[in-house]
Amino acid sequence: MEKTDAVTALAALAQDNRLDVYRLLVQAGPDGMTAGAIAEALELAPNTLTFHFDRLRMAGLVTVRREGRSMIYAARFETMNALVGFLTENCCGGVSCASAPSSKPARKRSKTPA
Repeated sequence: MEKTDAVTALAALAQDNRLDVYRLLVQAGPDGMTAGAIAEALELAPNTLTFHFDRLRMAGLVTVRREGRSMIYAARFETMNALVGFLTENCCGGVSCASAPSSKPARKRSKTPA
């Protein structure tokens, strides 16, 4: 993924409603969801949703297909995988991060009677 594509994708997701739409489409899986079902689930007006779909499509994060009278939107997982790969390609200075020690949560102190 090129830097400009990463910026475009991040910018598209940097808005509450678009992020909610994308996350809902990820949950729906490759079959996607109709625009009406998304509008209902997120309580968004259809004309507002159209604007958000356009931004997500232009960023390559979603696809749309027509089935009869319905528009079906689906997440493009390959784009998100490429974005995550771009963001982490130089992670940990090129050393595998999987072997990094995990931090343990701080222990709570118990109250002792005085």
